[in-house]
Amino acid sequence: MSLFLLCSHNRIRRFTNKAAISTRVSSHLSLVTCHVSKLKDMKDFEIRVAVPDDVDLLIELGLRTFNDTFAHLNSVEDMEAYISTAFTREQILSELADPLSTFLLAETNGRAIAYAKLHRGEAPDGVSPARAIELARLYVDKEMHGKGVAHKLMEEMLRLATAEAFTSIWLGVWEHNERAKAFYRKCGFRDAGTHIFQLGSDPQTDLLMVREV
Repeated sequence: MSLFLLCSHNRIRRFTNKAAISTRVSSHLSLVTCHVSKLKDMKDFEIRVAVPDDVDLLIELGLRTFNDTFAHLNSVEDMEAYISTAFTREQILSELADPLSTFLLAETNGRAIAYAKLHRGEAPDGVSPARAIELARLYVDKEMHGKGVAHKLMEEMLRLATAEAFTSIWLGVWEHNERAKAFYRKCGFRDAGTHIFQLGSDPQTDLLMVREV
C-alpha cells in the first residue's frame, strides 16, 4: 500500500450537541481558500474544502490508508467489522453533508494526496477549554511524508478553528500509532487522557491529545 494514516478514523465517540455551536461561520468555502505550497520533486499542491462529488476520492484514500496502517496489527474479522460501516458511500456522504463537519482535501494534478476532517461538537472529559474543535481524521499518502503536506493541512485547520473562535483543537489516536503520536507532539499537542475504542471485538486504548489554537 502507498498510503499512511496519521490520525485514527473516528476512533473517538461522537458528540453532536448542535445547541453548543454558537459561533459558526456561514460558509466554509469562504473560510478556507486554496493554499498552494512547493513540494520537493513534484508540482504544487492545493488544499480545498471537499464537496459531495469528492466522495469516491475520500473513500479510496481513507480505505487504503486505514488498511495500510492497521491491517497487520488487527484481525481480519475486526477490520472488516469496522470497515463495513465506516467506509460506505452512504456513511461518507452523510458526513460530508453534516453541517458540523468540514473536510479539507489536498490535491496535486487532480490526484488526492491527503485529507483532514474537523468536527464541531462537545469535547470529552479531559479536554478543555469548552470551545474545542475535533480533528477527527488526518490521512496522508505515504509518498507525501516529509514534503510538508500534513503540516500545511494542520495550518489550515488551525486557521479555520481560529476563524470560528475555537480556542483549542483535540483528537484521538491509537496508543500504538507511534508515527502519528510523534507528529502531533511536534505540532504542539499534549496528552489529555485516554478513551476506549471498540474495533470489532477488540477494545483498544486511544490517547486524547489537545493543543491551544
